[in-house]
Amino acid sequence: MPTLPPPGASPQQDQPHRHRPLAESFGTDAERYDRSRPRYPDALVRRIIAASPGREAPDLLDVGAGTGIEARQFRAHGCTVLGVEPDPRMAAFARREGDEIEVATFEAWDSAGRRFDAVVSGQAWHWVDPAVGAAKAAGVLRPGGRLAAFWNVARPPAEAAEAFAAVYDRVAPESLAARAHRLPAPAAAGYSTLFDRAADGIRRAGAFGEPEQWRFDWSRPYTREQWLDQLPTQGDHSRLPPADLAAVLAGVGAAVDALGGAFTMEYSAVVVTAALGGDV
Repeated sequence: MPTLPPPGASPQQDQPHRHRPLAESFGTDAERYDRSRPRYPDALVRRIIAASPGREAPDLLDVGAGTGIEARQFRAHGCTVLGVEPDPRMAAFARREGDEIEVATFEAWDSAGRRFDAVVSGQAWHWVDPAVGAAKAAGVLRPGGRLAAFWNVARPPAEAAEAFAAVYDRVAPESLAARAHRLPAPAAAGYSTLFDRAADGIRRAGAFGEPEQWRFDWSRPYTREQWLDQLPTQGDHSRLPPADLAAVLAGVGAAVDALGGAFTMEYSAVVVTAALGGDV
């Protein structure tokens, strides 16, 4: 899940791309991140490829490539992918998996005149200045090229969400996770703002057609062990004091045990996308 400041934050706090220490905290355990984070539906990958000018084997630029999760999914479909990732720890892991990665923030990255059929970003575009990022993407795309930023929106079962919220309120009430769980619809509320920022940045670039949203619903069952493995990679969990993190994991684990030791997470993978010049 992306980590968004709570409603009512100051203008600077309300811009995730300004939170560089948090943005670059996920490389603390890159192996766990890569192992436990959810992938993206194959239908999403195929639709982005089909909507790019190099439909047979497009050249992609992956912004905020992390450990290379989405890069490997696109490469499996014949794409050539270059990743840009600010955290050298994440980049090192991706390189060991065969990905080509350059270490830089997207805003500071030097394209050296290279051009791409699509610029993609999985679970990372909110860490990029939306206006600067969209303008830079326009500058490295071939005619008709596509910008596609996408996120997995998680929707736990109601009883699981209620139990998890109680744990955060008790153990880490000031954490971003606790604040998010206090919203009437935490995932939808946070992501709606995020999608609007991305679309507004695309419009402000002045080089793309009107942004669209594509949605792909899917689900994944989690055992207790699988969910607890992923949890430290989310939001600000890695920055909690060790005792608080241990208490969160124990509390969430007990909550999953009460659900029978497993639950099914519903996901919506949402793409905010536009084509350069409005056509493909």
